[in-house]
Amino acid sequence: MVTDRLAVAARIRAHSPFLARQWDRFPDVADLVGSGDFEGAWAAAQRVAAPDDGIARSLRRRRGAVALVTAAADLAGAWGLDRVTRTLSDFADQALEEALAAAMAERYPDAEKRGFVVLALGKHGSRELNYSSDIDPILLYDPRTLPHGEREDPADAAVRIGRRVSELLNARDGDGYVFRVDLRLRPSPEATPIALPVEAAIGYYESTALGWEQAAFIRARPAAGDLALGDYFMQAIRPFVWRRSLDFGAIDAITDISRRIRDHYSQGQAFGPGYDLKRGRGGIREVEFFAQVHQLIHGGRDPSLRSGNTREALRALAAAGVFEAEVAAKLDEAYVLFRTVEHRLQMVEDRQTHELPKSAEAMDNVARLHGLEHGGALLDLLRPHVQWVGGNYDRLTPAAPGESLSLDEDRLKAQLAELGFADPETPLARIARWRSGTVRALRSGASREALEQLLPGLMRTLAAAPDPARALNRLDDLIGRLPSAINFFKLLAARPGLVELLAELLSHAPTLADALGRRAELLDGLIDTSAFDPPPPVGILAAQFARLEEGEDYQALLDRVRQRVNDRRFALGAQIIRGGDPLEAGRGYSRVAEAAIEALTAATVAEFERAHGKVPGGEMVILALGRLGGGVLTHASDLDLVYLFTGSFETESDGAKPLGATQYFNRLGQRITNALSVQTAAGPLYEVDTRLRPSGAQGLLAVSLDSFARYQREEAWTWEHLALTRARPVFGSDAARAALGAILTETLERPRDFNELARHAVKMRGDIARHKPPASDLDVKLVPGGLVDLEFLIHITQFRHNMAFDPDLRAALEQLAAAGHLPGELIPAHDLITRFLVVSRLVSPKSTEPPHATRPLVARACGVESWDALLESYGEARQRVGDAWAALAAPFKEE
Repeated sequence: MVTDRLAVAARIRAHSPFLARQWDRFPDVADLVGSGDFEGAWAAAQRVAAPDDGIARSLRRRRGAVALVTAAADLAGAWGLDRVTRTLSDFADQALEEALAAAMAERYPDAEKRGFVVLALGKHGSRELNYSSDIDPILLYDPRTLPHGEREDPADAAVRIGRRVSELLNARDGDGYVFRVDLRLRPSPEATPIALPVEAAIGYYESTALGWEQAAFIRARPAAGDLALGDYFMQAIRPFVWRRSLDFGAIDAITDISRRIRDHYSQGQAFGPGYDLKRGRGGIREVEFFAQVHQLIHGGRDPSLRSGNTREALRALAAAGVFEAEVAAKLDEAYVLFRTVEHRLQMVEDRQTHELPKSAEAMDNVARLHGLEHGGALLDLLRPHVQWVGGNYDRLTPAAPGESLSLDEDRLKAQLAELGFADPETPLARIARWRSGTVRALRSGASREALEQLLPGLMRTLAAAPDPARALNRLDDLIGRLPSAINFFKLLAARPGLVELLAELLSHAPTLADALGRRAELLDGLIDTSAFDPPPPVGILAAQFARLEEGEDYQALLDRVRQRVNDRRFALGAQIIRGGDPLEAGRGYSRVAEAAIEALTAATVAEFERAHGKVPGGEMVILALGRLGGGVLTHASDLDLVYLFTGSFETESDGAKPLGATQYFNRLGQRITNALSVQTAAGPLYEVDTRLRPSGAQGLLAVSLDSFARYQREEAWTWEHLALTRARPVFGSDAARAALGAILTETLERPRDFNELARHAVKMRGDIARHKPPASDLDVKLVPGGLVDLEFLIHITQFRHNMAFDPDLRAALEQLAAAGHLPGELIPAHDLITRFLVVSRLVSPKSTEPPHATRPLVARACGVESWDALLESYGEARQRVGDAWAALAAPFKEE
């Protein structure tokens, strides 16, 4: 609400000697402020310097006028906090730019002004400056482009320029000063010059920077000078700031700063007169740190969370589901109030203070400047917010637990028994090995310290795991593969819920345990509850997978897609272990794979076109078959793909290195296969099987749509048409997909000798049974009455009645059952068998009986109450499928 402008003038006169002096110094500005024309006053503030003022006096006078306008607009309620802080920050940018230009012009009047950049950090970097704030720049230069004298070293030139900039802003006279400049945030300020060469600074942040410096650069930006140089530097150190894998060492450093601040300013912790509004418990710093800690945890994966502005960061973190919207709203409300009252404290005499006055008279003065009756009312306004922010921040800095596990073997054995281990010998041996220092990941003192902090809770959770010994052994294998265990242990200590999940994964899912052994950071992706949501549609997923940071190239994309895809696949596996529906997870696996194809193929095509151009009228089209074509994959599924292209094979590409269409698309197909299958530093992705293409492994990797259509009409074998029942396009334009779809429809629905097809199909199923016997009765895919029998049953029935050619096996079965061509009881049989397949690929990948402790999980995943009930339901499903298949196949079996 806008306050009466006369009341604002009176409050300034009565309660702010500093602003009152500015009112008298700048009558033209004051008149506009008094009339409520703050925009006009702002423009006038830019013109207060006289033509003959030097740069230093000009900036000092403008700074006084700027302070008056922003303070008056703030007190009147005409400008909110964001407008006020951004205005002050923009003026700081302007002052730095002018001071730097003057400093360079004084020494090198004819040289181009380049090679020197001022980075803004802290509140200046996030455009949240307060009325009486220091600015904390880092000064960088490029020795190759910085102007310097003929016999002058660029390093000396840079220091002289930096010193002059600081002098112009710091110097104080009757007009006041511009900004206090604090250059101590640069690397090793006690030993380094005030301006650093850019490559040396990059090397420092890549190798030896501390955790608090990582947090500081959340709010860094180029503010003045050679902004291109600043952008180059920020891009180079981005991996230091925004780490994809969680760096809980850096997060510990931030929360440790908070603990030290609380200790150092202990006299300002008690709320009341003298309370430090910035550093005190529940104050400004704890709102900022709360946001920054979560940004460091999640911002490496989600660029939308990287804003340096505290309020923007809170909103983004809430929107991403990192914490509740109510938490963000309360923090935001408190932050606005704290910063506003902080401004009142500084308006009184332009002092860099954050403490509430200790005297009742001074407290009343600040309160009345804010528009309240007395100091008690100001304390009452602040108190609930301070208490809530402090309690909320305590979640990041929990009291250190007193619990520990003994180093004495007998006492430790007793503790392990108390924790619930029926046989303490196994955990005893594992802990002794971890403590010995022989494991690579546990050789440093810091890693063993992190282990000791985690051990009590970890052992308690593992003791309660479904299979403690198996979980412990797999955990030991996992730790043995890690290059360093610090982050892994600190992640588990910071997120106790993940310990329970880890115990479940290690107990039940060797596939996921192996994946964790290769990339322990996969566990990072399970921090957000959104990790257990179904994957979004393919288009959204593909855009997420293909997202690159500025400066990243095609090779980086190969790594990025592998990281993001494997994160998603791991999360889907964890969903199944936590009780999710395997059938839905199977559909999720399929969407993830299709999105990976979309993202990598589009990028590979673009990369290929840079060298070879485009084929006029031609484009790559990819056809999926098998489980991908049907839209339900398992964790271990490979991708059955056929590469096709539109247009004429006689055409030639139009690039610098032209190729004929057939050679072009065959080379491109091989590149796409490599993009999907080659293992990079980020790990493996998918196995790609292209043997279902026309003429099999002997044929061309990619053929034209016309050739594909002709092959299907004239040369294809029965099994190839059976395979096309589960075919669908997964890459290509809408027109190309439609053209391919028409070929599939024509091929599947054309008149044919059904008896001949059925005889061939039945023989084929018999060949499979002879050459690929099931591994056990639980090899749900290959056993009699299993998934292969069901697939053959559905496909032959589709051709018999020339209908239901839906690549989704369940959808086709529903249509055939609705038409009366197959028993409806096969639908639940299909669901049970498919769920069993998806979950078994995680818990017993060799299709053998799962461990005893895992059997209840498998039963639950398949929708039955117990393992015995599952075996009974599984037997009934096999019987239904087997009976239906036998009835269909009997007339077509060879004698």
